[in-house]
Amino acid sequence: MLRTTALATVVAVLAIVMLATPVAAQQSLSFNLGRFSLRGESGRVPGDTLVENLVATAPFALDFRVSDFDNITVGVEWLFPLGDFLEGGVGVNYYSRTVPSFYRDLVNKIDGSDIMQDLRLRTVPITATVRFLPLGRRRGVQPYVGAGVGVIPWRYSETGDFADPALEVFHWNYVDSGTAVGPVIFGGIRVPFSRSFALGGEVRYQKADTALDSSVGFTGDRLDLGGVTYQANLIFRF
Repeated sequence: MLRTTALATVVAVLAIVMLATPVAAQQSLSFNLGRFSLRGESGRVPGDTLVENLVATAPFALDFRVSDFDNITVGVEWLFPLGDFLEGGVGVNYYSRTVPSFYRDLVNKIDGSDIMQDLRLRTVPITATVRFLPLGRRRGVQPYVGAGVGVIPWRYSETGDFADPALEVFHWNYVDSGTAVGPVIFGGIRVPFSRSFALGGEVRYQKADTALDSSVGFTGDRLDLGGVTYQANLIFRF
């Protein structure tokens, strides 16, 4: 139900802005390459499963860093004018990261080796945004700020060897997926080099978290998907 509602919201916003956009107005495609950083350990939502893995009662705490999930993100955004000082956008990005971990205070009783797992997070944020260009769309340098809504299909898994309460080691794959919704705010600057080409840079923050399926067996009951993206933009106008 959440996924259907979220996608319906994006479709509705897209339909409204398309009707409001003059057919002859210059539009753009912005291809984005950047780096996404998850919110740090101290700022994550209560019950976040990454934090709960790190602070679990000994000897069940895992050894990794939240910053290990930082990774490249790629995407594309369709931009269209809503007047001289406003611009709408609809975009999609892709992010995926696999982080190795192991029990900090527990080793395999047979050979003394670490008990290893792979923690994997994948998101595909879909955004509908509006940006404000205080100097207008026709200047040689165009700073902007904006906000919108993000619909974030996600998948999270923990795969590898785990220890049960009796400290017996077993192999398992814990996995859950779904869709989260949250606000997006951003700011950036772009410099046109011709009527059809521009370069830019942007900082974008998304806030979203989601409940995890309690039947799966994760250590925590929520997953914080919030974070900051630093990206370069290659923009083609048509």
